[in-house]
Amino acid sequence: MSLAITNASLLLGRELNYVEQGYIEIKSGKISSTSAGDYKGSCEKLDAKGFIVIPGLINAHTHIADAIGKDIAAGQRLDARVHPVFGVKSKILQKSLPEHLKAFIRNSAISMIKKGIVAFADFREDGLEGIRLLKDAIDGLPIKCVTLGRINYYSSPMDVAGLPSEKGEQAKQVVELADGLGISGANENTDAALAQYRQLAGKKLIAIHAAESKETVRFSKKHTGRSEVDRIMEYLKPDFVVHMTNATEDEISLVAKSGTGVVICPRANGVLGAGIPKVAQMLRQDCLVAIGTDNVMLNSPDILRELDYAWKVSRATEGEMLRAQELLKMSTINAAQILRLNTGCIEAGRAADLVFIDKKHADLYPIHDPYAAIVHRVTQSSIRAVMVDGRFVD
Repeated sequence: MSLAITNASLLLGRELNYVEQGYIEIKSGKISSTSAGDYKGSCEKLDAKGFIVIPGLINAHTHIADAIGKDIAAGQRLDARVHPVFGVKSKILQKSLPEHLKAFIRNSAISMIKKGIVAFADFREDGLEGIRLLKDAIDGLPIKCVTLGRINYYSSPMDVAGLPSEKGEQAKQVVELADGLGISGANENTDAALAQYRQLAGKKLIAIHAAESKETVRFSKKHTGRSEVDRIMEYLKPDFVVHMTNATEDEISLVAKSGTGVVICPRANGVLGAGIPKVAQMLRQDCLVAIGTDNVMLNSPDILRELDYAWKVSRATEGEMLRAQELLKMSTINAAQILRLNTGCIEAGRAADLVFIDKKHADLYPIHDPYAAIVHRVTQSSIRAVMVDGRFVD
């Protein structure tokens, strides 16, 4: 199918440059050309006057199966709610039927699509069964998923041993089935285990939570004499780290210089009382930053709300207003780069994953700054259509 979307306002290219009126030509599910001005080609035309068309949004970090436990233990802090061994989350998952988990995973995926999210990355616990459960739950849905699996094995960082042989074999099987590994944290793994995970991942993605709370930071220093980030960067060498909420300036610099991506989850950090990530500082130190909504037990999987929160709370905590354009890049361009996805950008060769926003919606009109309008005024109700691989989806 060939189609030209014409007369639309667009965010074009890797800098999301705003064009008041232009076109996108689509062939076989991919963008074949874009430009400002009028369309002169021969494809079937779709007049998109009155819309801003932006790249499909990417939710770079979720725990989607936890949707079954929405707001349980809402007044508790990080470990009490989501620790992989003794948190309430693990107890809920152990007692939940697979059919129920799949239903809530699917509901959350549908919710993301309606909010303009065309792809998400999930830290999937429970080994091969957990990965298969996720794949079955979203089967047939027009949303892309980067599945980062994990085995159910946790040890003390004070130990020295690596993974037991049977656990190493399980981890190898997880890597083969998934898109990579999503490790809980350094505090649940020895140095040897972290190095082993790196080797097992090979060329696939590997990611880990890091410096999420003051408690996790203190635990690492007390029991290993080193920070989580130091151990992670030496032994795991991940493609990206999640959170970095309580990372030091030196740790942020270490991650930036290594080329490791950072995925922030500000609303989850806020609801858990873990703090607010130093986003402005990360950008000053040239970190590649993406954004995720984290655990569906804690938050709705809504990147638009995440952007709005991050934009405002960063000014309150760091004393400077992030550029809305930079935040949008975190949920599109940057996330696609970190997750190795051919989406997140309106340029030739990328998947035609697009979001159509009504410029005349009561919450937006009149639009004086399109980036600011998208970051803190667009909601599901102002999204009129979502396209994935060149096809409109419900």
